Amino acid sequence: MRDLAARLRGLPPSVGPVRLIGVDGHAGSGKSTFAGHLAAALGGAPVLHLDDIASHEQLFEWTDRLMTQVIQPLARGESGHYTPYDWRTRTFTAPRPLPAAPVVLVEGVGAGRRALRPHLALLLWMELPREESWTRGRLRDGAEQREFWDGWVAAERAHFAVDPSRPHADLLVHQTPEGYEVLPGPASTPGSDQSMTQSDGPSASW
Repeated sequence: MRDLAARLRGLPPSVGPVRLIGVDGHAGSGKSTFAGHLAAALGGAPVLHLDDIASHEQLFEWTDRLMTQVIQPLARGESGHYTPYDWRTRTFTAPRPLPAAPVVLVEGVGAGRRALRPHLALLLWMELPREESWTRGRLRDGAEQREFWDGWVAAERAHFAVDPSRPHADLLVHQTPEGYEVLPGPASTPGSDQSMTQSDGPSASW
């Protein structure tokens, strides 16, 4: 993903000294895997997983925590310190640092939400239909998470109904048998983006 990584490094900072890159999409669409590949291409860029910010009680009502623990410190050029949520014990764990690196990735459903977009240098959307994404997610998590998924699907529908991310995406990411294809998104300026095929090979997990 060298071409995409080089493009991200060349963007102007969006929050303090940081180029904050959002990776959004439906649950099960492959955001975490893609963000991992992209972080590696960036030489080990920090990745904030929104699963660590959300909780059972606040599947999407986590904006204040994100702003206080991450965005505001980064804006000052300081490391953020967020408290990851343990989905098994249903408790928040010890604070974890998020350095104010040149590029920081934030991935998860809602990474392109209205409150976060002004702080993003670029928003990427994983282009996979929601029903296909949810099917992949259910298969990944197994029968023991069936009840959780039923509640999640309803919550995700409600969230995107009032605060959609895809219309604001600068780039769309398609997973292909050869890797990833990155295309201009709905918010891109006509003629400003060229499609890129990333041939690092897809991961077997999502």
